[in-house]
Amino acid sequence: MRLAVFAPFVLIAGAVLAQNAPESPFKIEQGTKIPLALINSVSTKQAVEGDRVYLETVFPILNGGRIVIPPGSYVAGTVTQVKRPGRVKGRGELYVRFDSLTLPNGVTRDFRGRIDTLDGRASEKLDKAEGKVSSDSNKGGDARTVGEATAAGTSIGAIAGAAAGRTGMGVGIGAAAGATAGLIGVLLTRGPDAVLAKGSTLEMVLDRELLFAVEDLEFGGAQPRKSFSGSGEGPAPAKDRQGLPLPGYGRNSPF
Repeated sequence: MRLAVFAPFVLIAGAVLAQNAPESPFKIEQGTKIPLALINSVSTKQAVEGDRVYLETVFPILNGGRIVIPPGSYVAGTVTQVKRPGRVKGRGELYVRFDSLTLPNGVTRDFRGRIDTLDGRASEKLDKAEGKVSSDSNKGGDARTVGEATAAGTSIGAIAGAAAGRTGMGVGIGAAAGATAGLIGVLLTRGPDAVLAKGSTLEMVLDRELLFAVEDLEFGGAQPRKSFSGSGEGPAPAKDRQGLPLPGYGRNSPF
């Protein structure tokens, strides 16, 4: 009898609690890939551990038919390790960790993300497991340096040998001297640096889910601004030890 009396009140209380319950949050799942554009450049030539990296989102991320992370949201990262390229061998290496996401209205979420994909125009290599960005090798540039020096030495030796009446000997001596000079030049200069260039794009993968309430997505007057990436020129041309652009890459590429 008593249960019958209290049953209507239980139903009413349940309905009130359901109406006042917070709306389910919008969720961006762990493992989601978010396209980003670099606002500043980072290079093994100048970067040191602890330097900040600034990026912005370039494509909307949706959940439940609603834009949760609009283009123009900011992402901040940190350089966690830097290794300069060697003079004889060894590539330049950069380790970058992503730390936070800030929506246009100032709502911020912290996380620990990593690079999942690099700009397709870049010559750098990515180790996804370690989050390591490595510079390209310079074997072609080294061979060209030695070859050019050898050719120059051969020409000079031929001229000197002809003047002395010993052309063959002069050619041999000149070629050897040129090759030696070219090899010394290679040993005294470093290989290409690893570069994440301003305006280039990459994909970040989230290491955890991000939750947003309805009120977090009220942008009001803080509308997403025009994406910075539209003015970016992409990766700068990769250069060999002599500072000359490598063919088929970056802004000098015929493609």
